[in-house]
Amino acid sequence: MNKDIATPVRTRAILEKYGFSFKKSLGQNFLIDTNILKKIVNFADLTENSGAIEIGPGIGALTEQLARSSKKVIAFEIDQRLLPILQDTLSPYENVRVIHKDVLEADVRIVMEEEFQGIHDIMVVANLPYYVTTPIIMKLLEDRLPIRGIVCMLQKEVADRISAKPGTKEYGSLSIAVQYYTEAETVMIVPKTVFVPQPNVDSAVIRLIKREKPAVVVKDEAFFFQVTKASFAQRRKTLLNNLTSQLPDGKQKKEEILAALSTSGIDPVRRGETLFLEEFGRLADELYSYFH
Repeated sequence: MNKDIATPVRTRAILEKYGFSFKKSLGQNFLIDTNILKKIVNFADLTENSGAIEIGPGIGALTEQLARSSKKVIAFEIDQRLLPILQDTLSPYENVRVIHKDVLEADVRIVMEEEFQGIHDIMVVANLPYYVTTPIIMKLLEDRLPIRGIVCMLQKEVADRISAKPGTKEYGSLSIAVQYYTEAETVMIVPKTVFVPQPNVDSAVIRLIKREKPAVVVKDEAFFFQVTKASFAQRRKTLLNNLTSQLPDGKQKKEEILAALSTSGIDPVRRGETLFLEEFGRLADELYSYFH
């Protein structure tokens, strides 16, 4: 049995061996608690027939656990300095491929087709770099990749916003964007003490399981997201105020916006955070004809 990478002693030894220094700009915080890594992997429900995609493997602590629990792991790493370290730490695992690429610029679908032939159950499992968490999650969902879902560690505050329910102060356009595609839940809170270097914020693990079809069926997806974004532009403002000030020609179309709210059965003085996904869907469809 190989010794776990994710212990304080082993992590320090690896960093010293390679003279590795952390880059703040890349949001590098490495986990040094094997139990937490094992829990993260458990939340992904992998089998020996699963594929796993990791983003930002660091020195391979989570990658190693994924390699032991799945058929194949693909890890995207942006930092050239980590490649020789990963080659060393992951040498016992033949089912891992590290790709030196920024996942935001990669064609993940093509990589999946090439690397996961014959594998039909694929999960993204990652300790995401905190400064690009949202763009990465949105890219994975908007590209409609053939994945079952995503289990990732991120800032607790962002996890709270993603899994938020209507009527809470965390609920906003990010909650709607992610919950449109997935069922979202925060499954674990992670203290900052289990990282080197310690981040300034608490972390959480979130599990997003892809819906078979989006939560609501809308006439135009881009316009639906435009309406939800506009509805939260200024949280204290009413829906009517936000929509008239944020939608193109909204001020000229105030009467049409009022009509759409009325037809959707939504009181114009409500605020964005009180609306459920279905209500936003109805409202966007009513507004669509007035704005296109």
